[in-house]
Amino acid sequence: MDEVLIITGASRGIGAATARIAGRSGYAVCVNYLKNKVAAMQIVEEIKADGGHALALGADISQEEEVVKLFRAVDDKLGKISALVNNAGILETQMRIENMDAARLNRVFLTNITGSFLCAKEAVKRMSTKNGGKGGAIVNVSSAAARLGSAGEYVDYAASKGAIDTFTRGLAQEVAEEGIRVNAVRPGVIDTDIHASGGEPGRVERVKASVPMKRGGSAEEVAKAIMWLLSSESSYTTGSLLEVSGGR
Repeated sequence: MDEVLIITGASRGIGAATARIAGRSGYAVCVNYLKNKVAAMQIVEEIKADGGHALALGADISQEEEVVKLFRAVDDKLGKISALVNNAGILETQMRIENMDAARLNRVFLTNITGSFLCAKEAVKRMSTKNGGKGGAIVNVSSAAARLGSAGEYVDYAASKGAIDTFTRGLAQEVAEEGIRVNAVRPGVIDTDIHASGGEPGRVERVKASVPMKRGGSAEEVAKAIMWLLSSESSYTTGSLLEVSGGR
């Protein structure tokens, strides 16, 4: 039986890259998406073409009832999960804090923080040996912004990822004796379309000079770090924040 993996926000970027690699690595993959079903189905077809097992399921992970439905659907269609990648995250147009309103903050925090908590909750209910599970691994996708702050661009996004760092450490300690490892990756300047959401599609080109390696990273480079943290090769690693930021 394949290991069962849910990746939130897996229709694009880091999530999609992780899904492809996971499919080739023997995981049965749930490709979660919010709106872009066509892109999610394309990822599924790529995985199947490589001999893997995958399905696409839509759900807004900021909404508890949709998260519950997502996990129940995976139970029915793939089996009990053994791995979760909390990848779904949003950012909004670059601006200073005096121009941000509560509606924007709520959107960012609901998806980036609450969504990760809700998905981890459902995963722990299934994975924990305390609950009759067989253990598993959770990887949260944080950001180097959590320590850099993203001043003048999106301090709300950075703050949400700071919360994910703290959540990673705390949850790791909470479930360590129950067979679950919890870690995070902190990507730096990565060439994905999330920058367009912030209003600057070419942001990687602008800021790459500030990266010691003098280039942006790829989604695949982050995905490989995620896969290591999910694998048995990192069996004594939990509560860790793995930098994938080119030294920045």
